[in-house]
Amino acid sequence: MIDRRHFLASASMGAAVAAAGPAFAGVSGARKAQGAGDPALAAFMDKYFDTQVDASPETATQLGLDTGARAALKSRLTVPTREREEQDRARTRAARAELGTLNRAGMSTQDGIYYDTIAANLDGVIRTFAIPYGQGGWPQVYRVSQGGGAYLNTADFLDNQHTIKTAADAEAYVSRVSDFADVLAAETDRMREDFGLGVIPPDFILNKTIGLQAGMLGTAAGQSTLVQSITRRTHEMSIPGDWGARVEKLVSDRVYPALQRQNDALKAVLPKAGHDASVSRLPQGAQYYANSLNYITTTRLSADEIHRIGLEQVADLTARSDALLKKQGMSQGTVGERMASLTANPANVYPNTDAAKTELIAHLNEQMAAMQALLPKAFGRLPKSGVEIKRVPPEIQEGASQGYYNSPSLDGTRPGIYWINLTDTANWPKFGLPTLTYHEAIPGHHLQIALQQESAAAPKLMNLMFFSSYGEGWGLYAEQLADELGAYDNDPLGRVGFYQSLLFRAVRLVVDTGIHAKGWSREQAIRYFIDNTGRAEGGATSEIERYCSWPGQACAYKVGHNEWLRLREKAKAALGPRFDIRNFHDTALAGGGMPLTVLERVVDNWILSQKS
Repeated sequence: MIDRRHFLASASMGAAVAAAGPAFAGVSGARKAQGAGDPALAAFMDKYFDTQVDASPETATQLGLDTGARAALKSRLTVPTREREEQDRARTRAARAELGTLNRAGMSTQDGIYYDTIAANLDGVIRTFAIPYGQGGWPQVYRVSQGGGAYLNTADFLDNQHTIKTAADAEAYVSRVSDFADVLAAETDRMREDFGLGVIPPDFILNKTIGLQAGMLGTAAGQSTLVQSITRRTHEMSIPGDWGARVEKLVSDRVYPALQRQNDALKAVLPKAGHDASVSRLPQGAQYYANSLNYITTTRLSADEIHRIGLEQVADLTARSDALLKKQGMSQGTVGERMASLTANPANVYPNTDAAKTELIAHLNEQMAAMQALLPKAFGRLPKSGVEIKRVPPEIQEGASQGYYNSPSLDGTRPGIYWINLTDTANWPKFGLPTLTYHEAIPGHHLQIALQQESAAAPKLMNLMFFSSYGEGWGLYAEQLADELGAYDNDPLGRVGFYQSLLFRAVRLVVDTGIHAKGWSREQAIRYFIDNTGRAEGGATSEIERYCSWPGQACAYKVGHNEWLRLREKAKAALGPRFDIRNFHDTALAGGGMPLTVLERVVDNWILSQKS
């Protein structure tokens, strides 16, 4: 997946930029509106881009724009008060109203695509404002959970996004650590407001969140990531000063007490928590879920339709997996049981030791290098930015996703980062690791997002837009493309892992809609997940619990994948021998993220251009 993407403060840019917590950098004003032919639209995009960056210190840092006139932003974090949230929502509504004054009918085809993409983004976010809780667009229903909240994201952000090259950078870091306490306090206040509305996480989410926070509070301040990061980096840059001691005092005196108060608030509400995982139990919960599905998939598919599609695709992919397993001499038991037996074979799993985890990451780098050599067969343009593979920090791994991606900076100073959660290596059998790499790095998220950022043809605002069904759909499509490029020609078990991954995403359609629209329990969803994918119970539980707190998000992958495949087949049928896969990919990736409906228009326009 693409990052814990809701760390950004602005609701609309949280939809647009957050994919990533991406670390974009080096955007010049002269380039921002390049590619927009309509002057009014170009001016709007410039203004909207600048307004969003100015309003969010985190976005400015992630974009690499916390310098010069915006240097003061580098010393701040966004404090999520009610007043701040209302300001963000007012800015989003104002932007939509201003966009609506432009002459859409008079725009060129390309500018119309830009317009419709921005409008869809803003409309999807604004639609969620009618629900008195949630994260303003992104469907993370609880402000603090095992998978979201400042306690999880801030240290990671400061360590990996906040650059330290000078004493001023270090001073800004210290200021942000101080702000972190205010962020936690405001977040706790808003969390209590949600509790008053009846928006209380289920007991299993509360228990895991409380435990994660307790682990952090049990870590000596001097050993925390916040202290270790500034100590290490100021030493590396030979910046004089007792930076570690200053931050350690702030962590002890401000951050930990604020985190303890948040932890106490979670404990206090635990007796009121039930075990029902469904968002439908909440006020306006059915509408919340419908909004989430619309926002995430950029379609009007209902929960019932997505559930049916999921069941059909689980059946189809199970049959295909059965055939592959039989070729490996495995014919006894269900597909899920046979997948599980593969994982249970010690030869297929790295030992759960630090040394083995280091070896695992080295092997992933080898797989990535081998795939890099195959890419020219399918792409005319390749990204300039590199990508690193890192282990999810152990202090947050229990609540983090199994794998996710941060994008590189535009100026090349920061590579992309593909994070893998190595809490338990049993969650990642060797035969499934190549597919994970192809999804998160190349030809998946890194290739798509780095190309999006590096495009000189598209306005920079469009390069920042993120649509989950487009981006995650591409990641799943990239897994299939890797197979088509020959990645598994000499790795039959790797191909089994690829089909397990497809099956995993089809199962997501069933369990997400099952939990939030069909009355499924957490336990029923975990059992269905394990039975149909053969995934380890720990990984299956982590996944299902994420779906419980992010209703709808898991549906983006397979819905998007289905559409990428449908559009490719549509183009092939229309163009016959004139179809060129490299041209198709370059065209579909050139303009940045967009709703699936707009992607179809881009493909249709390309088909017409190839016929002329």
